[in-house]
Amino acid sequence: MSGSAPMRALRRSIAFVVREPVLAILVVALGVLQAVAPRAWASLPALVDWQTVMTLAGLLILTKAIEHSGVLTWLAHRVVHRIRSERALAFLMVALAAVLSTVVTNDVALFVIVPLALSLNRLTPLPMRRLVIVIALAVNAGSVLTPIGNPQNLFLWQTSGVSFGRFVWALAPLCAALVAMLLVLTGCLFSGKRLDLSGDIESHPVDRPLAGIAVLLFVVFVLLADAHRAGVALAGVACGFLLWRPRIVLKIDWLLLLIFALMFVVLRSVAALAWVHAALGHVDLRTPLRAYAAGALLSQGISNVPAAILLAEFTRDWRALAFGVSVGGFGIAIGSLANLIAVRLARQKGAWGRFHLVSVPFWIVATAVGGVLLHYL
Repeated sequence: MSGSAPMRALRRSIAFVVREPVLAILVVALGVLQAVAPRAWASLPALVDWQTVMTLAGLLILTKAIEHSGVLTWLAHRVVHRIRSERALAFLMVALAAVLSTVVTNDVALFVIVPLALSLNRLTPLPMRRLVIVIALAVNAGSVLTPIGNPQNLFLWQTSGVSFGRFVWALAPLCAALVAMLLVLTGCLFSGKRLDLSGDIESHPVDRPLAGIAVLLFVVFVLLADAHRAGVALAGVACGFLLWRPRIVLKIDWLLLLIFALMFVVLRSVAALAWVHAALGHVDLRTPLRAYAAGALLSQGISNVPAAILLAEFTRDWRALAFGVSVGGFGIAIGSLANLIAVRLARQKGAWGRFHLVSVPFWIVATAVGGVLLHYL
């Protein structure tokens, strides 16, 4: 029996790493950093950008409330009733995913649109692999527009100190170009084959009080976060829902918050290493195009959220960095966690290979287009 306990512990450890690889990598990296360049453990929380973490926590609560209200699912199913062709459905899915990702984050948009596509696929056969690919690209493209569209934008918005409106204005040209490219791609990938979605008659109840209050609080929360009062906004939202609908607060992605906090600790510790500081300092990221290229390329190796956190230590050009990590979400699947979520939700065989056949060329063109926009606008 004594020999089985270590084996069970080992199996649990392996299962945890397989289930949560990002968290496992961060924990191991923190252990290595503390061995190589130790810091006082009490000093580590100071490395976390708590303003960003609190803003993310509040948005997670509010988007979970909107998701639980059922209003997004109801709206999505209502819209598809007028669709008559495969290409029209693909355009609609892309548009819905892009628009939703600007206000409820790219992950939440995926949890609405991908299940919608799967439910429609049960009514009539759809090219699901291609559909999931363009949906993943759409949430990455649409989320570029606003500070609350994705975690890297949220971080850059909070650390830059710019207003919500100024951030949107700065990123709007890139978002418009990416969405336009995606619409052209969608038109090429899908045919005008007729579809019959009239069987989509299942009822989708909406919790109207929850939806109304969540939307109202969402607006108030964004206004307070824009005024750099995220702590006050989070306290109000969290206390309100804990008293009224505690299940919503308990069901948010707490693991994501932990991972986000650990990213700050690990990546800022890495940035402080002498050889890393010297290497990135030698690249001289003070010029916009270099900061942009660094964001676009580094995202392909470590994903765009960690790339934004790491590179922000070496450049104050938030716009160039936002452009870079935005296009960095395309290309290799790891460039954005949204890519991994989309393909995982769809569970389509051969999806990874097809995804890269589309996403990598899209990233190459998007990187060129983004560089031109950054230089001339």
